[in-house]
Amino acid sequence: MIKGIIFDFNGTLFFDTEKHEKAWGKYAEQILGRKLTKEENNSIMGRNNKLILKFLLGRMPSEEEERRMGGDKEEMYRKMCREEENGCHLAPGAEEFLDKLKEEGVPMAIATSSDLGNVNFYFEMFHIERWFSRDRVVYDDGTMNGKPAPDIYLRAADRLKLKPEECAVYEDAVSGIKAARNAGIGEIVAVASANTPEILGAQEGVTRVITDYKNELTVKVLK
Repeated sequence: MIKGIIFDFNGTLFFDTEKHEKAWGKYAEQILGRKLTKEENNSIMGRNNKLILKFLLGRMPSEEEERRMGGDKEEMYRKMCREEENGCHLAPGAEEFLDKLKEEGVPMAIATSSDLGNVNFYFEMFHIERWFSRDRVVYDDGTMNGKPAPDIYLRAADRLKLKPEECAVYEDAVSGIKAARNAGIGEIVAVASANTPEILGAQEGVTRVITDYKNELTVKVLK
């Protein structure tokens, strides 16, 4: 029985994959001497900075490299968000869906591979405290294995005081879907913001695919 919902954030509640791809693409060209392929982008999106830098460097980054390079990339990403011509907004229908869940008393959490700097930025830009308390936002704090490991979703379920099988997860990345599946999540809803519905729908464990949250307003959440 589904009793609560866990959302990934980037590419799920906030359709920002293109900005992350552009920022990481600049590092890829500097380090690899070439652009990332679409397949490489798909494989690294949704993972934390340490694992992405490991891919780009061909080795595990030092703590100093992770802090410096990851920090530079995230600042570049936040600059892109601030300079968005029409301003940044949550995904279509997301605010209304979150309002509905709050009104119905559905426990909610965020499980994001972003670091604390970006989490603070999202609270500032989107005022997500309307729906999520700080203790229900699980982020990359350096104490967990990154997606596709199950750690982040297990921790988010624990923050909701629910078993993983009692939670539904909304996730856009293949690595994140694997993480949810590895955690034993009860239902996985794939959000096709960057990947195609066909790619996400073919992933093991996905129960359905959405492109925005407008139709979610009619969905019976708790099952």
